[in-house]
Amino acid sequence: MMKQFYGVVFLVLFLIGCKSVIESNNTSVNSVLKNELTPLELQTWYQKDYLLDEIPGISLDKWYGQNKKKYKRNVIIAVLDTQIDINHEDLQGQIWKNDKEIPNNGIDDDHNGYIDDVNGWSFIGAKSGSHAVWGNSEYVRLIRELDSKFYGKNEDQISFQELSNYKEYQRAIKVYEKENISYGRWLSSLNHSILVYPIIKDTLKHFFPKEDYTYPQLDSMYKKYKINDKTYRQMRESNDKDLAALIYYMMINIRNDEKTLEVIKKNQAELDSIVNRNLNKNFNDRAIIGDNPNILEKGYGSSNVSISKKGIKNIQGHCTKVAGIIGANRSNNIGVKGFSNNIKIMPLNISYSGDENDKDIAMAIYYAVDNGAKVINMSFGKEFSVHQQWVSDAFKYAENQDVLLVHGSGNEGFNVDENPYYPSDNNFDGTAEICNNFINVGSNSVRLDGTFVSSFSNYGKQNVDLFAPGEQIYTTIIGSAYKSDSGTSLAAPMVSGTAALIWSYYPNLTVQEVKQIIMDSGTAYDLEVIVPGTKDKKVPFSELSKSGKVLNLYNAMQLAEKVSKKKK
Repeated sequence: MMKQFYGVVFLVLFLIGCKSVIESNNTSVNSVLKNELTPLELQTWYQKDYLLDEIPGISLDKWYGQNKKKYKRNVIIAVLDTQIDINHEDLQGQIWKNDKEIPNNGIDDDHNGYIDDVNGWSFIGAKSGSHAVWGNSEYVRLIRELDSKFYGKNEDQISFQELSNYKEYQRAIKVYEKENISYGRWLSSLNHSILVYPIIKDTLKHFFPKEDYTYPQLDSMYKKYKINDKTYRQMRESNDKDLAALIYYMMINIRNDEKTLEVIKKNQAELDSIVNRNLNKNFNDRAIIGDNPNILEKGYGSSNVSISKKGIKNIQGHCTKVAGIIGANRSNNIGVKGFSNNIKIMPLNISYSGDENDKDIAMAIYYAVDNGAKVINMSFGKEFSVHQQWVSDAFKYAENQDVLLVHGSGNEGFNVDENPYYPSDNNFDGTAEICNNFINVGSNSVRLDGTFVSSFSNYGKQNVDLFAPGEQIYTTIIGSAYKSDSGTSLAAPMVSGTAALIWSYYPNLTVQEVKQIIMDSGTAYDLEVIVPGTKDKKVPFSELSKSGKVLNLYNAMQLAEKVSKKKK
């Protein structure tokens, strides 16, 4: 799954609009972005048009307002992700149905290798209908895979043929050691907080009988009672009844949104699973699935792709968010509007809390292509890949069948030209791209200023193709509800929906043509933007992606019509 920020994060994103000058892909215009958007405008901003609405969206509403064409065909988008709330009110009629399969008869009616796959397939499911919740981080899998070859060896003991694998092994070791220490310390801190929490509450109740204290009030008390500038660790090791130490503990709890013992215990359970599952080299994350992760095969997993329980881990609601952006019903006058009612979502479950397994990624791509998907949305990523060749071969298979792959560039805020990030059409070894049907998408905001590129978004002049709205995106969530969220996971489906709409009207276009149309037709913004991962380093927006542009559906549909007519 897109990297989850489990660490203690104190960063606050200040969302500010300001004046700016932009350049469209056809003309230069000077205008002023609205300083404040209404709640409704914030819910729909990504669908707006800069020239019409003074909001830098993808011009979806503009296209629908002017489109007079009647003919369109259904297009299937496979969403490789978590389970989906298949019963969501705004996804009714939008989920792909395998008409060749008879539900729940225990027979592979269409002989595709998957039994009862009526709405898709869960590659992380068990035959019982349950599914894997926790999985290893990929660098843990890589270490486990290569330990027998490289453990305890120096570089001068490694053959030339194995040198690249050895260096990747060493890179994984460094990440593993850093993460293991970081999460281990945090877990120890939470364990200690649970022990001293009752003492903290009782002590502070003497000063605040109604327990209505705030962070500034505690900060003022701490400065009054502290003896010296002890660090947090020193305080933790001191007498727990030290008043300043107890005040400081509660300040940390408030700052981390851990104001109650119940929240602390919930976070403790989460951290315990990260340390003992994600980071545990001895944890078998395929036990519940019951397959062999070292061979490609059909049929493992489960036909149960749906989940609808409220209050579950947030990561398991990810697919529902992505699906709503792509295909929420446009004609039911509720919730949000997707790209087209002629788009059908094919849910393929591969994601859980941990990194996706290369076997699941590859087999899901093969399934999607073989069962009619025209676009494959991949809103997930990881910094290592144990079986990259399996995924690369699946990419090429999709290209040969004229299927587009759309991927979120990632939320680490780094340059993917310099830091490997998978899945990718790049081998990161200096060789050429492995295929020409892959689009990597970064995230931009509604703010036409230095923060136009989302601070979390990965970028790269060579390996990110373009940007699309991915911040404050209002979409469907589990339980027939709606919420705004941010991430390149939400930028990728913007491109997937655009590609599907193009093919819905212009089915004679090839996958290479559709990719080029999307990249060429974007809007070029003449802005200096802060490079993600830096405090204030600025570069021209055009330097952060290959196209230097932001997705524009209206322009893409116009260009697609021109290219399609030339082919007839």
